[in-house]
Amino acid sequence: MDKMSLNAADAAVALRLNDKAPGFSARSTSGDVSLSGYRGRWVMFFSHPADFTSVCTSEFIALAKAQTQFARLNCELLGLSVDSLYSHVAWLRDIERSFGVKIGFPLIEDSAMVIARAYGMLDASSENSGTVRATYVIDPEGIIRAIVWYPMNVGRSVDELLRLVEALQTSERECALTPEGWHPGDPLVEPAASSMKDAEDVTEGQSWYYRERRA
Repeated sequence: MDKMSLNAADAAVALRLNDKAPGFSARSTSGDVSLSGYRGRWVMFFSHPADFTSVCTSEFIALAKAQTQFARLNCELLGLSVDSLYSHVAWLRDIERSFGVKIGFPLIEDSAMVIARAYGMLDASSENSGTVRATYVIDPEGIIRAIVWYPMNVGRSVDELLRLVEALQTSERECALTPEGWHPGDPLVEPAASSMKDAEDVTEGQSWYYRERRA
């Protein structure tokens, strides 16, 4: 019988930004894992439609190659699909044999779709996860800080996911905003003035609603 549990208080509802991530424990290709075991670190928790599929394979190879970059951001990778643990092991071993890439992060089995439903990845009446390609960025306190969804036929951009994690961390650390296309080293944006006094204090030549500053 599959080993899998979910906190009883975590109902299967659509999650939103700044919600507490539903806790869980489950079997994975790296042994038993629980979300609580990642407390104190950032987590990129993501699902994929199925093992032994082309787009998912391309994503896993790219994620494995970028794992050290995520680690530098104190961010752990944690994958999930409804395939069995045995299917996961066979797929990851075949990726290593065929492409020379070792997948070093855990891949959770969710055969009963318990975790996927708790995260709103599946409709309550769904019998499979064929359309699921979801990503949740969870902060060290267990709070969901970003949610990204892709359709089944389009692969995620690992570069963008790295940028997203670093932007979240930088924005929090610097108490500032990251504008469109921001990358490390680019100017940050100050929060817009929220009172007449703050607007009057803005330096001449600057806009009260758009003020850049260096990180």
